[in-house]
Amino acid sequence: MAIFFKCLRAHKYLLIKILALLFTVYYIIHIMTFGKYIKSSIEALSQYSKGYSVRKVAAAIGVQPSYLSKVERDLVAPPSEAKIIALANELEEDPDMLLAMAGRVSSDLKEVIMKRPQLFASVIRELKTQPDHALLSLVREVKDGDW
Repeated sequence: MAIFFKCLRAHKYLLIKILALLFTVYYIIHIMTFGKYIKSSIEALSQYSKGYSVRKVAAAIGVQPSYLSKVERDLVAPPSEAKIIALANELEEDPDMLLAMAGRVSSDLKEVIMKRPQLFASVIRELKTQPDHALLSLVREVKDGDW
């Protein structure tokens, strides 16, 4: 058990990122699809700025407007990791959240998980049944360094 906590301490940043992502994704996945979320984000931002139209967002991330429109309507699969990250930046959203909504994990997280698959699988499996307040408490402890 001591080695488990030692490894967690060594990967504090990753654990915080994973836990925050789990909270956000759980909430959003049960409410809307990737495409519907993108559409609602563009619509919400377009109310405050004319720079947020499907055409302008598509141009900013380097895709055709027709493709982005199909993504919004869930007619095609979400774009690549790089395009999702660009879309997140353009919409001022969390890239990890959008990647998770698209059924993906960022390549940097995959890399870390692949180095210690059993450890991270164990951590995530243990955390999946914990109530939100327990996870939030763990995140605070990791951030504060109170081990």
